[in-house]
Amino acid sequence: MENKLGCEDSEVEIITSSMKDTLTLLTRLSAHPDSHCWFLAWNPSGTLLASCGGDKTIRIWGKEDDTWVCKSVLGEGHQRTVRKVAWSPCGNYLASVSFDATTCIWMKKKEEFECVTTLEGHENEVKSVAWAPSGNLLATCSRDKSVWVWEVDEEEEYECVSVLNSHTQDVKHVAWHPNQELLASASYDDTVKLYREEEDDWVCCATLEGHTSTVWSLSFNQSGDQLATCSDDRTVRIWKEISSGKEQGVSKKDPNWTCVCTLTGYHTRTIYDVNWSHLTGSIATACGDDAIRIFEEDPCSDPMQSTFSLTAHMPRAHSQDVNCVAWHPKEPGLLASCSDDGEMAFWQYQRPE
Repeated sequence: MENKLGCEDSEVEIITSSMKDTLTLLTRLSAHPDSHCWFLAWNPSGTLLASCGGDKTIRIWGKEDDTWVCKSVLGEGHQRTVRKVAWSPCGNYLASVSFDATTCIWMKKKEEFECVTTLEGHENEVKSVAWAPSGNLLATCSRDKSVWVWEVDEEEEYECVSVLNSHTQDVKHVAWHPNQELLASASYDDTVKLYREEEDDWVCCATLEGHTSTVWSLSFNQSGDQLATCSDDRTVRIWKEISSGKEQGVSKKDPNWTCVCTLTGYHTRTIYDVNWSHLTGSIATACGDDAIRIFEEDPCSDPMQSTFSLTAHMPRAHSQDVNCVAWHPKEPGLLASCSDDGEMAFWQYQRPE
């Protein structure tokens, strides 16, 4: 296989092995023994990390001195695999979604967590959950091909305000724009959809096409004008929002996104997760080839032709598929990962000079 670097596979291994020094393993923990560890989420302050797994539990991790320890095990909320978790912007609530078709809302009370609400409605497995930056909206998506938008009122009651059926297949992931109420979803139908509110309802305002297989995950950059998506087609695509105009027959309210870069030839199997650091601009990927890779954007005078370089590659980051990578929200270069092997690892990334 020809690599983007213009080298054969054997040469690529020589090149990437020299990058190991830029990604250092700090510690490795058994997060969900005898089970898959599916996802990780930092709370806004970075003091706690939530993990979830095939053992139907959520575990809350915190640091004591220099050691990460399990502070709580939330095992009473779900009846099947817990697929993803997300913290509210205030950090007082944790949302979890499960193959049991429910979403649980957990309230943090000092050191304990209590399940205060269970949201039902999806027909089968709920795959992802995300809070809007305001904290007043929650999005969920499911194997039932739908995306639901929930509104949270002052009494902390949750009401489904929209059911979006724009995808034709299983919806894998949802994520909100970092500073506006624009929602993105990734699907088994190979597309990414963007949604916004219009006249008291939510509508699909853009469809991003280009991937040739399942889109597993997506992540906005800090400013929200770029979006990274990863796929079963072994590529990462970088999309950039460009100004729309009447001459294009597009409403000025509608976002207009175009693919400005495709990272191809770096991954040898499905890319399950992508995470864009809002502190450093680094992009990390989690791959089915057991590896973690990190990319940096190159200085470029043409905003419509972004280029990225591979700056770190850990070939055997885990003994099985890497399912998730999560940058710490406050400490530059601190990265957490988890895997089918049930383990969680912490890494320190040193940006190249």
